[in-house]
Amino acid sequence: MKIILLFLDGVGIGKPDPAINPIFQAKLPELQSLLGVELFSLRRKRISTQLAELSPANATLGVEGLPQSGTGQTAIFTGVNAPKLIKKHFGPYPPTALRQTIYEKNIFRQLKAQEKSVCFANAFPKKFFEYTESGTRRLTVTTLSCMMSNTPLLTADILKANKAVSADFVRERWAELGHPDIEPITSREAGKHLAEIASRHDFTLFEYWLTDHAGHSREMSKAVNVLERFDEFLGGLIETVDLDTTLIAMISDHGNIEDLSTKSHTRNPVPCIAIGKARKEFVKRVKNLTHVTPAILEILG
Repeated sequence: MKIILLFLDGVGIGKPDPAINPIFQAKLPELQSLLGVELFSLRRKRISTQLAELSPANATLGVEGLPQSGTGQTAIFTGVNAPKLIKKHFGPYPPTALRQTIYEKNIFRQLKAQEKSVCFANAFPKKFFEYTESGTRRLTVTTLSCMMSNTPLLTADILKANKAVSADFVRERWAELGHPDIEPITSREAGKHLAEIASRHDFTLFEYWLTDHAGHSREMSKAVNVLERFDEFLGGLIETVDLDTTLIAMISDHGNIEDLSTKSHTRNPVPCIAIGKARKEFVKRVKNLTHVTPAILEILG
């Protein structure tokens, strides 16, 4: 049994309105083959097909205000209600008050305690490591979780060997980031690479943050592009992975890209999507963001 968790930053369940929701403008054949021609929206929040399950997950966690990445991601990757703990939503980075929680409860540490093999599949350029070595405290929950659990952050050389995945899938910007020897690939190839990476680990995480950036930009063409790129990536992953032994799960930290009428986040529920082995069990367990890590621990345990 293996689990691949695809974390999609800033993807909520919104209105089925193509004027504001790029999910209803984008061409998403892979998601449509999984979930049906009409994709998830506030009028279709629960979906069950022969291939996949989808249900809404609460991202507000009983706290007033708009959900934010720092607390939302802490909730996802620790199982702790972070906004309730500090009495507010906070982001984009987790505050100092949550660092001990992330250290003790992060999903990588908990899975390692169960003697499971883990991998954070995103690749990082040399400039990122120079940035972290400068002593910055502006780090995401995922990178902090790795650093606090001795889980390796993957380098450009590992990406070049196709044993990591670029945050944009296609490796467009690596030359300008100081790695001219890393050549572009297709999103579908990146999906196949993730499947191969995941075959060597019990738990593999990939983070796609371009969805949140596109939502903040409020540019429909940009939002459509990042969604279509993800869909192609998902196709490559599904056609390569063994779904009889692997669960592919998707979750987000808050809504954003589903409503381009606003530049801010939304209070919409987020889609919890599961494909492959134990998909019904996973979706049944995840009612809000704090349920993701416990569900993964139980299923793998």
